[in-house]
Amino acid sequence: MEAKPSTANLVDKIVVPGDVVLDLSSMTNQTIKLGGGLRQECDSVSVIKAGKLRFSKPNKYWVESSQKRYVPCVEDTVLGIVVDCKADNFFVDIRGPTIAFLPVLAFEGGTRRNIPKFEIGSLLYVRVVKANPGMNPELSCTDASGKAAEFGLLKDGYMFETSTGLSRMLLSSPTCPVLEELGKQLSFEIAVGLNGRVWVNAESPSTVVLVSNAIMNSESLSAVQQKIMVDKLLQRIK
Repeated sequence: MEAKPSTANLVDKIVVPGDVVLDLSSMTNQTIKLGGGLRQECDSVSVIKAGKLRFSKPNKYWVESSQKRYVPCVEDTVLGIVVDCKADNFFVDIRGPTIAFLPVLAFEGGTRRNIPKFEIGSLLYVRVVKANPGMNPELSCTDASGKAAEFGLLKDGYMFETSTGLSRMLLSSPTCPVLEELGKQLSFEIAVGLNGRVWVNAESPSTVVLVSNAIMNSESLSAVQQKIMVDKLLQRIK
C-alpha cells in the first residue's frame, strides 16, 4: 500500500492532537486499520494523543506514546491477570480502563467439555479481539487462524510492569539492543505485552533478576548506552 507523500513524511515523526495524518478520499479501494491515538472523522484521520505516528505493513497506522495506562486496541497482544472466574467467562485485568473478559471457549478446540481451569492471579498471554469504547474488551487465547500459537498460561517466572512505550520498544524490529545483548550470553524466556507488562523466566533466579533489571533500566538509554549497561551487569555475575 502506498500512502500520500505527506503521510509518509509524518510516519515516525512526532504528532499532536488535531494533526490530520490521512486523507481517505484519496485512498479509495483500500482498507485502513487505525490503532490507538487516531480517530476517523468523515474522510480524514486525525490525531487524538501526542506521540510518534507509526505504520506497519500492509495498512495499519497508530500513534505510539509512553504512558502508564493502557488503552486496548484490536489485535494487541497483552499480559492479563485473572481476577474472577464465571461459568462463561474469565475476567482479566489488562491494565486498561475496564476489566476484560475471556470466553471459556476462546481457546484452540475449545468446547464445554475441556474448559481450562485458571486460578485467580494466573498470568495469561492473550490477544485483544474486541475493543469498543464503553464496553469491556474481549480477549482470546488463539491467533487469527484459531490456533493456540504462543498464547495461554505463563507458568513460573517473574512479571513486572513498565510503560507502554518500553513494551513497544522491546517488541520492535530489528531486536532492540538490550534484548539482543542479553540474548548473546544468557538463556531465558520472555513475553512482552503491549499493555506494559513483561514476563521473564530462566533456570537461574539470578538470570531472571538481571534480565528484568536490564530491561527496566533501558527505557531512557540510547542503543550504545543499553549495550554498555548490559555489559556492566553481566560482569557483576562473572
